[in-house]
Amino acid sequence: MAGLAATFGSGAMTNSINEMDEAELFFVIGSNTTEQHPLIGSRVINAVERGARLIVVDPRDIPLTRYAHMHLRQNIGTDVAVLNGLMNIIIEEGLYDREYVETRTEGFDELKRIVGRYTPRVVEQISGIRADDLMLAAREYARTGKAMLLYAMGITQHTTGTDNVKTCANLAMLTGHVGRPSTGVNPLRGQNNVQGACDMGGLPVVYTGYQKVGDEPVIQKFAGAWGVDDLDKTPGLTITTMMEAADKGDLKALYVMGENPYLSDPDSKHIERALSNLDLLVVQDIFLSETAALADVVLPAACFAEKTGTYTNTERRVQLSRKAVDPPGSARADWEIIQDVCTRAGYPMSYADPSEIMAEINRVTPSYAGITYPRLETGYGLSWPCPNEEHPGTAYLHKDRFSKGLGTFLPCEFKPMAEPPDTEYDFILTTGRMYFQYHTGTMSRRVGILEREAPEPLVEINPEDARKLGIRDRDLVEITSRRGAVKIKAEVTARVPRKVVFSTFHFHEVPINLLTIPAHDPVSGIPEYKGCAVKIRRCA
Repeated sequence: MAGLAATFGSGAMTNSINEMDEAELFFVIGSNTTEQHPLIGSRVINAVERGARLIVVDPRDIPLTRYAHMHLRQNIGTDVAVLNGLMNIIIEEGLYDREYVETRTEGFDELKRIVGRYTPRVVEQISGIRADDLMLAAREYARTGKAMLLYAMGITQHTTGTDNVKTCANLAMLTGHVGRPSTGVNPLRGQNNVQGACDMGGLPVVYTGYQKVGDEPVIQKFAGAWGVDDLDKTPGLTITTMMEAADKGDLKALYVMGENPYLSDPDSKHIERALSNLDLLVVQDIFLSETAALADVVLPAACFAEKTGTYTNTERRVQLSRKAVDPPGSARADWEIIQDVCTRAGYPMSYADPSEIMAEINRVTPSYAGITYPRLETGYGLSWPCPNEEHPGTAYLHKDRFSKGLGTFLPCEFKPMAEPPDTEYDFILTTGRMYFQYHTGTMSRRVGILEREAPEPLVEINPEDARKLGIRDRDLVEITSRRGAVKIKAEVTARVPRKVVFSTFHFHEVPINLLTIPAHDPVSGIPEYKGCAVKIRRCA
């Protein structure tokens, strides 16, 4: 959100999923699309089979690369250098959209100056991508009329995540691939309502619709809507800084909803210490997760099928979900629980049902003003911005102008990962998800067929590295970082490059985030899950 908001003025997927059917080229970077977003992945594959081109930039040989016309395997953490190198070629060869740059953007001279240092040979030395391949990719992306750039957490989960996103935006603006059908910069959200959570103020610096907490007119607007005298102008904490504050004793209470930080956050020992240092830990969830097991109070929540409400998906489309069955036992819808907690804490809430909450959203959130329950009940959903009830919703953003007026080039310099490998910790561990399990397994590991397909974690290791270390397929190995050690079975595969190991974080039996580093992006606060230094040995 931070990177796209700074460059475009809006931190969301610029285009819609249906537009993929007409795209002529897909540039996919940091997204294992077919495994993590399989329906979108199928749209990409179908488009490729109809003639679209596909460029994949990823250190691993992911399933999508079977369909790729080019697979650029960059060294982990070198995305800014790669993207700057592409722009260097596009500018040097005069392939950028001059009219678009002159009329719709600002900051081009500074961009040209910065990327001028990232020649193909320099980028080859940093990233490992051959200069000739980089030039072919740059020419193809720049010369294609409808090119869609897709990215996911392989771009964001770095200490340079915001820089990575800004550089993706720079590349798209340079070639005029923003504000047109079947183009754009399109982050693929990791869960089904991540976009909605961001839109509704689930960030420490904004209210709903990205209205900043420090702006006086915004403060007065929400104070009036909520019937209070004033609201705090101070931004809150990100999840990483919450844990740091809890560990220091500065944060006394934490209320966790639908999240399992004990398994999902980096440096699990630090997370456990931070949570145990709280005076009060409340967890609201549908299952007793590992974090809930540590809680002082557990509030049982209803699952998706047991409540009515809306979801805002990755393409900004708001859709209505209807209750199908009653929740079990004492479980209740999240909004009902929050309403009662607020009332008992001294601020009375009295919504009768979710439609009244949406009506308030319509009043205080300009981009959602026209997305009403009556409209959602009769259609496929509406994509914001939708400023009034006559508006059809917006398929793609920035058509005639950017949300902030001119799009701003924000060039970034390459910075190495926070913890590069050395002589003792000589491998890079990178983490991600697999097709058959999901996140910390809170839901998916309760499904028998998914457990049958993927019952245990594995660590991928390159065959050459495995040979040198005497590791065979399914041998038990120990992986150690500066924060801890885990034992896990090895999968010997060429999917990963040499000196890189890959594993997932779905399994509590092998909490891989014991190893990951808590270093985080200074703007967004997102941790560097995609790279830390480890060593590996075969267990006797």
